[in-house]
Amino acid sequence: MKVRLFEIFTSVEGEGILYGTKTLFVRLAGCPFHCFYCDTKESLPLDSGTGYSIDDAADLIDSNLKNQTYKVNFTGGDPLIQHEAVALLAKHVQAKKIPTYLESSCFDIDRFNHVLPFIDIVKIEFKTKDSDFVDSKHYDKLIDHTMKCLESSVKSKKTTYIKIVVSSKTPSIEFSKLIKEIFKIVSKDDIDGFIIQPTYGISEPSLELLLELYDLVYPHYMDVKVVPQLHKFIGAP
Repeated sequence: MKVRLFEIFTSVEGEGILYGTKTLFVRLAGCPFHCFYCDTKESLPLDSGTGYSIDDAADLIDSNLKNQTYKVNFTGGDPLIQHEAVALLAKHVQAKKIPTYLESSCFDIDRFNHVLPFIDIVKIEFKTKDSDFVDSKHYDKLIDHTMKCLESSVKSKKTTYIKIVVSSKTPSIEFSKLIKEIFKIVSKDDIDGFIIQPTYGISEPSLELLLELYDLVYPHYMDVKVVPQLHKFIGAP
């Protein structure tokens, strides 16, 4: 089996509930989707990056691991595009007693469940309609898969948190509907965090909108946080 990796590097985690932690990022190549705010467009082509055997990719991870690394983050692109390779590489990392972290749009429940046994920390990212991730006729199917991934992660007792990227184009009515659907699936005790992440440098939401969206989550989950991409402010990759 081969895997295409775009890059491997150590940096400070800038997103989510574990921001600030020293992390080895394994960025896989390939993502066929179209979020307008994507900040890693160069990794989207399926033929970007470099092809490796699984053994060579595992060796590359080992050679890039630094002391005191908190976790290994499988990101992209979208790592579920290469789910079989991710499962093997994550299993390799787990054997080193280092937590594994999946950063995916959770667009396919079968691929997600294949990877899940080898992942310790799961970010479930719900896309809003205005993200342009998929066209409107496929959006409901995407959300159905993401909901199933959320349910599966929680049932598997993984450290699970939810992230939603919002922009100035995010309608509060649609956001509210999505939140209500999420909390039909899980309770506040099932998840380990809820992050609202504003876009950066493009269609940035106003503070007024962020507070409005915060208030829509708060009745369901009091520990909701608005967290921007902190690595952008310190010049980290």
